[in-house]
Amino acid sequence: MKKVLRVVAVVEAASFLLLLAATGIKHTTGPEGGVKVLGPVHGLLFVAYVILALAVASAEEWRVRRLLLVLLCAVVPFGGFFADRRLIDEPAPSTSAA
Repeated sequence: MKKVLRVVAVVEAASFLLLLAATGIKHTTGPEGGVKVLGPVHGLLFVAYVILALAVASAEEWRVRRLLLVLLCAVVPFGGFFADRRLIDEPAPSTSAA
């Protein structure tokens, strides 16, 4: 399930950036087609990302801080790329005393 979350994180981040670009184009030159298409696609990917993040956090017993950072990445441009590289596959901290 972690691999699926990583893929969705990257695709969601890319769709977010494309949606931001389409919104900028809409407000400068007028065509709304990109926003009409990308808006619902990004919304679906965002919901999938959140649900998957919650499921992986539960299955992997993530700390609340890590889950919150992964969720925060969904609302920050380029955040999904960061989550994919730095947060999702990060090994859980060791609980054994050395």
